[in-house]
Amino acid sequence: MAQKRQRKRPVFQTNSEIPMTPMIDIVFQLLIYFLVTFKPVDVMAHLDVFRPSPEAKKEQLDTPPNLIRVVIYEDGFTINEKPVDLDSLDSLLSKLAGIDRDQTILLMCTAHSPHEKLIQVLDLCAKSGLRNLSVVSMN
Repeated sequence: MAQKRQRKRPVFQTNSEIPMTPMIDIVFQLLIYFLVTFKPVDVMAHLDVFRPSPEAKKEQLDTPPNLIRVVIYEDGFTINEKPVDLDSLDSLLSKLAGIDRDQTILLMCTAHSPHEKLIQVLDLCAKSGLRNLSVVSMN
């Protein structure tokens, strides 16, 4: 009888295929795990808000706000409905700033008042150190 030759197979076979199905399953499981366990950070809980104390609020309600009205006309100024010129307005605003720099100054301009006069009054307020200014135009 003739002997058959047996081919020797190599001990290490190289299989170039990688099974993708188990890898995809693991990726989906990780994705589901991270979506379920994700806790978003509450941004509103970490904001620093400074609220006034209740005692300060009661004190503020007892004292009415100081409102100084300066009306700028085409030919002059009035402060709380009393006519003044630019020099006396400067001295009055300086005295008011010496009392309280946080007083509310309402600057009212008529339709015909020049911008230059508004700028002069704003400069006087800045020189005096008054900080709480409001500019309003009136008809």
